Amino acid sequence: MGIARPMRYIHGVTARCRKGLPAMSGRRFHLLCVASLLGVVLGARAAPAATPEAYDPWPGLVQDIFNNRPMNDGAEVIAIEMPYRAEDAAIVPVTLRTKLPLGDSRRVRTITLVIDQNPAPMAAKFELGPDANVTEISTRVRVNNYTDVHAVAELSDGKLYVTKTYVKASGGCSAPATKNADEARSRLGQMRYRQFARAGQGAASGAREAQIMIGHPSHSGLQMDQVTQLYIPPFFVNQLRLWQDDSLVLAMEGGISISEDPNIRFTYVSNGAKRFRAEARDTEGHLFQKDWQVDASGM
Repeated sequence: MGIARPMRYIHGVTARCRKGLPAMSGRRFHLLCVASLLGVVLGARAAPAATPEAYDPWPGLVQDIFNNRPMNDGAEVIAIEMPYRAEDAAIVPVTLRTKLPLGDSRRVRTITLVIDQNPAPMAAKFELGPDANVTEISTRVRVNNYTDVHAVAELSDGKLYVTKTYVKASGGCSAPATKNADEARSRLGQMRYRQFARAGQGAASGAREAQIMIGHPSHSGLQMDQVTQLYIPPFFVNQLRLWQDDSLVLAMEGGISISEDPNIRFTYVSNGAKRFRAEARDTEGHLFQKDWQVDASGM
């Protein structure tokens, strides 16, 4: 009990460092937090800190996430859509859309979503099934500060193509959960699948639209328990894989930026499969699996 309050204080300072400062490597982050703590202990007067918007973390993120690989203009390859000003920073909608023209021999292999100013900037990496022709992915994310958001597509030619947008939102990663602990646990791992009929050329080409929803609290590690006043450990879905029969449609590596109760909506081309199945894992090692009969009327 004697160390509880000091440890809560240090944890709180660390969390504020993560919340208010630009994304950076683990070593730089820890050095900065140590310096901040020493400044408080010694009563040092520091110069006013730069606002998150004054620092551009993107060059460092290109190095840390993409090993400094060259980035090409992705305006004709990938689009990202998000509201300029978010209504709720904890559930900001984002849509990723491929733009390769018909006849282009290349295909999109992966799409990485990077929220530059978030504590863990890489929100998700999506792998697109080689035969699924996924052209659109929508989900909901947490945004912690006013920030650029980048979408990076890796094509079958081995090159990276990037586009970005800007979002005004703050506090999304530390926002309290909307459900209490008992309710969240009772829904843990429950999965629902929906499919939507498509009209016009999409339906004629076999294109489908579907949605996977997973019951999960998706704790970011920056949220505080309102009873104990302690930070809730990070606990989130970090892997999701979707198949039509045994053919991969979409896979996701997720992080703390994916909102509570992950919700992925996407388009793909049906291969005539009769079953659709999902498999998800979280950071505590839980495995969630389910499959559904495909409704042929939506084809």
